[in-house]
Amino acid sequence: MAKEKTRFSDEELNEFKEIISGKLEEAHEDLELLKNSLSHKDDHGTDDTGRTFNMMEDGSETLSREEMAQLAARQEKFIQSLNNALVRIENKTYGICRVTGKLIQKERLKLVPHATLSIEAKNQQKD
Repeated sequence: MAKEKTRFSDEELNEFKEIISGKLEEAHEDLELLKNSLSHKDDHGTDDTGRTFNMMEDGSETLSREEMAQLAARQEKFIQSLNNALVRIENKTYGICRVTGKLIQKERLKLVPHATLSIEAKNQQKD
């Protein structure tokens, strides 16, 4: 009977590190775009239009800015999760489910590289 793997090999960890690094780069770019759109007021050239139109625009702009702020906060949380995953790779604990202690499926980690729970543990949470 083959012994069950308790951790990913160094080669596998390097493969995950590359995936995570790529996602981190994209996430930082997305966050920068969100921050830029929040800090620069887009007036779309409506400064010279009637006041009524501007009042309606102000309301939708506020909603849009709130949504952008929420997206930026989510993106920052995602970046932190990816950074935490890199720490786990360095500690050689990456890919180990924090509930079951078993290895998380490789396919799952390729799709959700910051995952800390196996599908089994995730399903247990729903019950």
